[in-house]
Amino acid sequence: MLTREDILQELDEEAERTRRTLERVPEEKLDWRPHEKSFSLGQLAMHVATIPGALAQVSALDSFQVEPDGIPRPSASSTAELLAALDESLASARTIVGAMDDATLAESWKMMAGDRVLIDIPRSAFLRHIMLNHWYHHRGQLTVYLRQTGALVPAIYGDSADEKPAFV
Repeated sequence: MLTREDILQELDEEAERTRRTLERVPEEKLDWRPHEKSFSLGQLAMHVATIPGALAQVSALDSFQVEPDGIPRPSASSTAELLAALDESLASARTIVGAMDDATLAESWKMMAGDRVLIDIPRSAFLRHIMLNHWYHHRGQLTVYLRQTGALVPAIYGDSADEKPAFV
């Protein structure tokens, strides 16, 4: 099982990669979307900025009820707004996860649709798979949006076509 310290360490390591990605979002293209069914760039970027805090809040609940109409997807109006949202989200996630002990992390967390259980996993697994992996998934989508809009793509785990990582 992951410990609180494991989760917080990974959150901090990934925060800088996410910040560098959000800094590249072109303000003049926030309404751009690759397909009519896709999020706009501003919606996806705001989602990436707010995932840690929002899902840390959800992780503190014993269960979460899926809404039939889905979750609202606000759009960013500027890069500064994205970075401020990321800072607030990370602070919230650190506070919430930082207050959890091993017993809390081992407790069951459920995602529900009415009376039906969709997911029943330990809270630590929720934080690993749904908070962190979900964050990385959407950050990866965001790098594709950046490329398609002509923005520079940051190095995340190695080279990008636009940037060499600092450790090379």
